Amino acid sequence: MIKTSFITFALFLAANNCVAQNSLSVDVTNPNNIEMSDAPIVISLKNYPLTTSSIVTCNGVEIPSQVDDLDGDGNSDELCFMTDIKAKGVKTFKILLDNKSDQKQYKNLTFAELLLRNPSVKDKNKHNLYLSQIAATDEMKDQYHLLHHHGVAFENELICMRFYFDERQTLDLYGKFQKRLELKDTQFYTSKEQKLNGYGDDVLWVGDTFGFGALRGWNGSASTMMSDVKSRGQRIVCYGPVRTIVELTDNGWRYKEGLPRISLTERYTLYANHRDVDVEAWTNRDSKNMNFSTGLINMKNSLEYSDHNGLRGLWGTDWPAGNDTINWKRETIGMGIYIPQNYRIKELPADKDNYGYVIRMVDGKLNYKITYSSADESFGYHDSKSWFEYLKEWKKNINLRPIIKIKRG
Repeated sequence: MIKTSFITFALFLAANNCVAQNSLSVDVTNPNNIEMSDAPIVISLKNYPLTTSSIVTCNGVEIPSQVDDLDGDGNSDELCFMTDIKAKGVKTFKILLDNKSDQKQYKNLTFAELLLRNPSVKDKNKHNLYLSQIAATDEMKDQYHLLHHHGVAFENELICMRFYFDERQTLDLYGKFQKRLELKDTQFYTSKEQKLNGYGDDVLWVGDTFGFGALRGWNGSASTMMSDVKSRGQRIVCYGPVRTIVELTDNGWRYKEGLPRISLTERYTLYANHRDVDVEAWTNRDSKNMNFSTGLINMKNSLEYSDHNGLRGLWGTDWPAGNDTINWKRETIGMGIYIPQNYRIKELPADKDNYGYVIRMVDGKLNYKITYSSADESFGYHDSKSWFEYLKEWKKNINLRPIIKIKRG
């Protein structure tokens, strides 16, 4: 059984957006000899931008779906739902798009959170200044302490992470014991009582490393951070029953001395029931002569795996809070990163901090994938052998896709 990456299909159908409802039929075929599990089906709403809600059914059974505005212009861009498909199987979905009603509320299997630090709140897991987006100019010297849990965070029932709101933009990891959403309860700062009740906690110390696949610059010999920017932003694009998406922006970034400043956008997408994250990035300028870097932290005494063809992973154990060995236990984590060949320039030798790559954009965009597991999980991986086997299967199945045929209802 495989968990596939997202599949996006444009609806090349004439649409009359004055009509409240539009009916579509979608045939999904699995051409592979292996079952697809939790396969995300993403459909462009380019011709249906006024859509405000969707109902998706298969054989008369309603399936959770969500309609997302990706660019924040107030118009819907994509419809997303998920399905299991047997090997060589076919499923037909009926879709009803509406531009008058609000989206039906299904059980959320993903969540995202962006909070201002509230000085009047003493409990670290009860802050209440919720935002959907934020941008800070270079006049603010301490951006790291502006936001609670230091930046936007998102999760599904398996994994959870936060993005530091500073020049590092590192992804820091949270490990769970049970399959459930926990971020709204713990806010990445689990209380002693919550720990006794089986909640997870921060499981990684990142420092200035790549952490979990952070995107950085490359000056020709070393990785560079997003230090010199005119403004830095974070945004929650969406969360719901199917997926959560967050974006990071670096506007007016001095990529390299002597060159014009650029604006860089990074988008991170996490689907329900998946332990991998899709990373996309693009700039507002021609990027063909720009190189970037990414990779994974080299945890102390970690075991490394690499197929020297874009897949790299580790299994390591370390204290998650630097020198604080009193209030924390040592945490064991498996991580993985996959850089497709067309974006990959070279794999860097491991150093004391990172297992790194030099990468590039193609046609103005960059895509790669990251995945992790905490050994705390009752449902995950608990040794390097099983984790590295998972990574091999993960890479093998990343590019498997169902065949989609869309027609009017």
